Amino acid sequence: MTESAFRFTVPEAWAGQRLDQFLAICLTGHSRAFLAGLIREGQVMVNGLSTKPSVRLRLADIVSGILPPPRAVELKPEPIDLSILYEDQDLIVINKPSGLVVHPAPGHPGGTLVNALLHRCPDLGPIAGEIRPGIVHRLDKDTSGVLVAAKSAFTLDHLARQFKDRSVEKTYLALVKGHPRADSGKVTLPIGRHPVDRKKMSVHSRRPRSAETAWRVKEGYSGYALLEVRLMTGRTHQIRVHCAAVGHPLLGDRLYGGPNDLLLGGTRIVIPRQMLHAWHLTIRHPVRQTRMSFEAPLPPDMAGLADMLRRLDATA
Repeated sequence: MTESAFRFTVPEAWAGQRLDQFLAICLTGHSRAFLAGLIREGQVMVNGLSTKPSVRLRLADIVSGILPPPRAVELKPEPIDLSILYEDQDLIVINKPSGLVVHPAPGHPGGTLVNALLHRCPDLGPIAGEIRPGIVHRLDKDTSGVLVAAKSAFTLDHLARQFKDRSVEKTYLALVKGHPRADSGKVTLPIGRHPVDRKKMSVHSRRPRSAETAWRVKEGYSGYALLEVRLMTGRTHQIRVHCAAVGHPLLGDRLYGGPNDLLLGGTRIVIPRQMLHAWHLTIRHPVRQTRMSFEAPLPPDMAGLADMLRRLDATA
């Protein structure tokens, strides 16, 4: 790919609007944040002069510049097996297994979902100046289930807006310690960074943000429960923090006090990860504007533990 020049004349309808907003409409397929970066770098001119993303345009202003060719990311494509729930030219939906890190980070430079998607999807478009998948939302390493990724900047922006305005429906399944007294309810405790342990989130943070989690008991056992959980907000570790805060930590959740092993019917069961699964996701397709729902079946470790609890109750 090569760089491409552009030139636009500001119409009356856009007089008084911001430069970065104007470019985002004219240059579809590029995010406003990426275009704002080009403006700051002096790659965009208004009437021949460099300026700021926030400058207000006037009628008949000439906006011109150069779009650099998208860069190949430094990350390497890796042939990692993926369970594909849906794929088209705009997006891909996978059933992420537990243990798979979503995005490269210190300590995890490879073997991630992004590396796998770079190998799986040769038709990726430029996002923020790079050829890479757009990670719209993330799941913790040890959380399994439905995850959607964008193949273009347009799709990424559209899906990100859906997550921001809470029109996305996200439903999880969680195996927890104890049995709630009610059949359903909501937790509305605010969440922020833990005041002491920076690896944790907490409902006792110095700078909390509002958080809301709706839940219902999908199946009850003796001393445990399988909860169906709806996220109304998207705070880090929200389900794990809220469940622990109300006295029902997730089984296997070492970080928030969930039991790591159980003694069931005389057998010691080791739980290697938090029992949390992103079960159901509903979005609106960015291009076709149709609502689409995806479901990932309960993974073998959670299904096996739930079945054991169910059988023990039946024989009690």
